[in-house]
Amino acid sequence: MKIRDEKVLVLDIDGTLTNSQKEITENTKRGIIDIMKRGHKVILASGRPTPGMRRYAEELELEKYGGYLLSFNGGRIINCRSGEIVYQKTLPASVIPGLYRYARANDMGIVTYLGDNIILGTRTDEYIELESRINGMPIRKVTNFPKYVDFDVNKCLMTAPPEIAENYEKELQKMYGDILSIYRSEPFFIEIMPKNVDKAASLDRMLSSVGLTRENAICCGDGFNDMTMIEYAGIGVAMANAQDKVKAAADFITKSNDEDGIVTVIDKFIVD
Repeated sequence: MKIRDEKVLVLDIDGTLTNSQKEITENTKRGIIDIMKRGHKVILASGRPTPGMRRYAEELELEKYGGYLLSFNGGRIINCRSGEIVYQKTLPASVIPGLYRYARANDMGIVTYLGDNIILGTRTDEYIELESRINGMPIRKVTNFPKYVDFDVNKCLMTAPPEIAENYEKELQKMYGDILSIYRSEPFFIEIMPKNVDKAASLDRMLSSVGLTRENAICCGDGFNDMTMIEYAGIGVAMANAQDKVKAAADFITKSNDEDGIVTVIDKFIVD
């Protein structure tokens, strides 16, 4: 059955909107712009920092069509048309020294973000280099991370090999679960967020501000950090390349990110 009222298409970026080359295909771009011309909304919702999302916002002309960015897993919401920060939540400053000590003790990477830079507190590793590359943001290594980070922080990112990152994730949840949200966006990325910040919570806040509800939302993703919005949405969509747990949470499984899976979603649920 086609859905004909106003819809909000909410898209994770990596592994969802973009293919394996981190590019939006012409078919996907055309389909997304077409539904915005028809009056539907598009939101990009990513664990990426805001600067790492700009390229895709520009490609999709979100400023022109009034789209939104949910960056830092929902820690910040930006109205692309006005540039206004609609909402943001930051980490308690008191947790930074403890997170840094934990990272050093376990030989993990730890970074945060300032402007267009990734602020690194430990040695770099392949995962931090990947974070720098996919976001197009340079790494700035600092000698005293807790002292240097005297600004508002939307997110810290910790890194570890996939085979041990899950254990670190669980330990950190036990240590900080009462004041922080901690979960993996990739097997090697541990996201450290303010409590009660995730893609679903921020999406709910944004939709309420524009007079829409979860029933209007079609949320698409592939990673662990997409599960909350997939479960929240009127229609939750997992990509064929998604983690198995994400697929289990979804209402619909579309084609992979290398097969224009988002176009399939648009054709099935939005386009008459």
